[in-house]
Amino acid sequence: MNISFFSTQTYDKDFFDKHNQPYGFDLTYYEAKLTDDTCTLAAGANVVCVFVNDHLSHPVIQQLAGHGVKLIALRCAGFNNVDLKAAKENNIKVVRVPAYSPHAVAEHALAMIMTLNRKTHKAYNRIREQNFSLSGLLGVDLNGKTVGVIGTGNIGQVFCTIMTALGCRVLAYDPNQHASITNLGVRYVSLTELLSQSDILSLHCPLNEHTRYLVNADTINQMKQGVMLINTSRGGLIDTKAVIEGLKSGKIGSLGIDVYEQEENLFFQNLSEQIIVDDTIARLVSFPNVLITAHQGFFTYEALSQIAETTRANIKAFVNQKPLVNEVSI
Repeated sequence: MNISFFSTQTYDKDFFDKHNQPYGFDLTYYEAKLTDDTCTLAAGANVVCVFVNDHLSHPVIQQLAGHGVKLIALRCAGFNNVDLKAAKENNIKVVRVPAYSPHAVAEHALAMIMTLNRKTHKAYNRIREQNFSLSGLLGVDLNGKTVGVIGTGNIGQVFCTIMTALGCRVLAYDPNQHASITNLGVRYVSLTELLSQSDILSLHCPLNEHTRYLVNADTINQMKQGVMLINTSRGGLIDTKAVIEGLKSGKIGSLGIDVYEQEENLFFQNLSEQIIVDDTIARLVSFPNVLITAHQGFFTYEALSQIAETTRANIKAFVNQKPLVNEVSI
């Protein structure tokens, strides 16, 4: 079984090579993203393994089918970058990794909250410059604060558990309610109530036609003055320009994002010697109350191990014509 990997980083190769030993698949790694221009690299492959910023549009999938590709294996949970209709029309199956250590992303969201609140990133830089003053580093107790969680899937549930353990009042919004967190005292409410009451708002929902720009000028206006907004899910959940206006007005008191709607041209690359032409990300970086990490939330040993193993299992099930328990279809 020949598998072509796209958007490959060194750690992808390390983990997939390690987990390939019991399977013996023929693996080929490409640093390039999968696009119209790079489809030819998949020639001779039965499977392409892709990540969040690969483009699996209708033309790309048609080209993949022409090259003999029969399976698209996503090494991530999201699949908004795949034209599922085109995949079905071309008889290509699509599988994903629906869960990979939800603790990794939930704990990263907590890290962003703690950093923004207690300004540890600023304190670190001050000490290195022999500045031991505390001015400007004032935070608040998280205990007793209201945390709003939009999306209570695997990651959202872990995040709710963490925040209730810290003594926070946790409100949740999700069409599907889970007894595992209501038993902890989490209360499901309407989106309007959640927005108006939350001191901290954390996004843990997928990106689809219903959630795109969930955070926009209108929903920002419904939020508490000085709210902390955290997004470790998908960049397209927030209208970045509207968020910038919210930061300028003070409606949004602080922002932590591990994802960005135009991240495909930035994240997972070292651009330190280049001029960044994205004025929006440049404006975000200029705010002293904004913390940005480059899609790092999933990046733990446990998560990468689970991603590699689940992807292998998905491909093995396809090869052996077994049920594809993690198939994505329309």
